[in-house]
Amino acid sequence: MQTEFYLIIGFFAAYLIGSIPTAVWFGRYFHGVDVREHGSGNAGATNTLRVLGVRAGIIVLLVDFLKGVGAIAVSAFFVNFFYLPDYFVVYQLILGIFALLGHMFPVFAGFQGGKGVATLAGVVLAMFPEVFFVCLGVFMSVFLPTRYVSLGSITAAVAFPVFVIFVFKTDLLSKVIFSLLTAVILVLSHRKNIHRLFKGTEKKVFF
Repeated sequence: MQTEFYLIIGFFAAYLIGSIPTAVWFGRYFHGVDVREHGSGNAGATNTLRVLGVRAGIIVLLVDFLKGVGAIAVSAFFVNFFYLPDYFVVYQLILGIFALLGHMFPVFAGFQGGKGVATLAGVVLAMFPEVFFVCLGVFMSVFLPTRYVSLGSITAAVAFPVFVIFVFKTDLLSKVIFSLLTAVILVLSHRKNIHRLFKGTEKKVFF
């Protein structure tokens, strides 16, 4: 029972790390602006870039990315509780999901967060380093010619499980399930963007 208690603490820690509302806090403390009240209303790096500028957008992007990496780093405190490496991987992936949910529904910002792309990217770098760089290439290959961050993010999200399953051929069912689940979550979190893309009203990003 004591072991389960400590593992649950890890879940809460990952969620709280993910819940750090970088865009909201940065906008309020340094610009006196709540980015959720401007632009797309999203508390993420892209909307921060549009509302507050490139520098603010990059800072928010990096911090949100590090939240994903940090959530996986939490697992180092609990590694001795696992006798089988595969079970430890499952625990790490669950920590990643809690961080993603924290970013999307942050307890420190009224549960109104961002779409989770940067935070998930941090998790993917920590758990799937090879896939991360391939998906980054997919994102850039879509974003650069179109200037749609949302389209690049959606494409990379869909490509994520494809590369995990068919290219890198992971033999861990937990990683396969994680890749499929997070791809679905990200696509659903971009449903408004998808609607605007079809209508031709989605905003492009220029530096």
